[in-house]
Amino acid sequence: MGIQANPHGTTGFLGWIDDRFPLTKIWKDHVAEYYAPKNFNFWYYFGSLAMLVLVNQLLTGIFLAMHYKPSAAEAFSSVEYIMRDVPFGDLLRYLHSTGASAFFIVVYLHMYRGLIYGSYRKPRELIWIFGCLIYLVLMAEAFAGYVLPWGQMSYWGAQVIISLFGAIPVIGPDLVIWIQGDYVPSDATLNRLFSLHVVALPFVLVGLVVAHLMALHEVGSNNPDGIDIKENKDENGVPRDGIAFHPYYTVKDLFGVSIFLTLFLGVVFFLPDAGGYFLEKPNFEEANPAVTPEHIAPVWYFTPFYAMLRAVPDKLGGVIVMFAAVLILFVLPWLDRSKVRSIRYKGWISKVAMITFAINFVVLAWLGLEPPSDAKTLAARVGTVIYFLFFLLMPIYTKMESTKPVPARVTS
Repeated sequence: MGIQANPHGTTGFLGWIDDRFPLTKIWKDHVAEYYAPKNFNFWYYFGSLAMLVLVNQLLTGIFLAMHYKPSAAEAFSSVEYIMRDVPFGDLLRYLHSTGASAFFIVVYLHMYRGLIYGSYRKPRELIWIFGCLIYLVLMAEAFAGYVLPWGQMSYWGAQVIISLFGAIPVIGPDLVIWIQGDYVPSDATLNRLFSLHVVALPFVLVGLVVAHLMALHEVGSNNPDGIDIKENKDENGVPRDGIAFHPYYTVKDLFGVSIFLTLFLGVVFFLPDAGGYFLEKPNFEEANPAVTPEHIAPVWYFTPFYAMLRAVPDKLGGVIVMFAAVLILFVLPWLDRSKVRSIRYKGWISKVAMITFAINFVVLAWLGLEPPSDAKTLAARVGTVIYFLFFLLMPIYTKMESTKPVPARVTS
């Protein structure tokens, strides 16, 4: 029996592919005939921008790995070689290092959009959980990559972060040695982190991104009004408040990409270290186990959690608080008891809480960058309490507050 004609009516080379692989079906289901709400706004740029930065990190990382040597004796000099002797090596390195910070900027804004519009609410709980897993893996990937240049801050940062596992009762000290492969950060540590950064974690990250998108397209996108557009369809089964993702949102996203690339490349070409926030000055010095930097602090996107860690006097308590600050995000869909999804229709308590949470997170990030003092430690403790109260009190204030009526159709 011969191969039957494909159901999409495609011919030629494309028809040959469709007979063997659902290319046209994938294009229609996930792009051309995927109907998204027609009221997307500024906040909906950051999902596509996160995909763009992920591609940048993967491509530049491949070329950097071709010249990098994961050896404690040669790592720093291999980065210098990339910067000075490899054609366009300095550009590749700055695209990658700036891309790491850009990744966290767009991911933080993407997550905040989910918070304000209730994109974690039923039926999108799994989308949110996949997103939190992406964030968790991204943090591990960023830490592993941060150590690879083997500069002063890379070395001492690795020692500080890995030593946190030593606070675990009974198995802690042995766990630190197992992770490092030695009694101190060394060649074995660098090789392990290189393997994680280049091979293991990127596979996990890409897999989670695919799962995130599949879950999104299964239940449909949320919107600023928090209305499910699938509940109102025309006689052809098309949502009345939806428009095809392509070409409408692909064109819109291209505009967002052009603005983002202008800013991104401006930093890459003119201020790649961002005044020491993207690339710290001590990291331009080769790692020296005998000389401790004056102030050890992680790169900026870890600093809110580092501030929480330092706010707790007990080391084990600090580690628990730091990890709890990330893990509590996973249970957010079950903490929000409001009758509505979007912040537009929630009460004033939720709005004040959301604004306070955002400001507090930025303040914690700044405190994590600063050298510790009594006043800053007190501020970090207050900020840590505010951070957790936002989540722990959510079941109370979202249930008790009055909400506005949600319109039947999405608004412009």
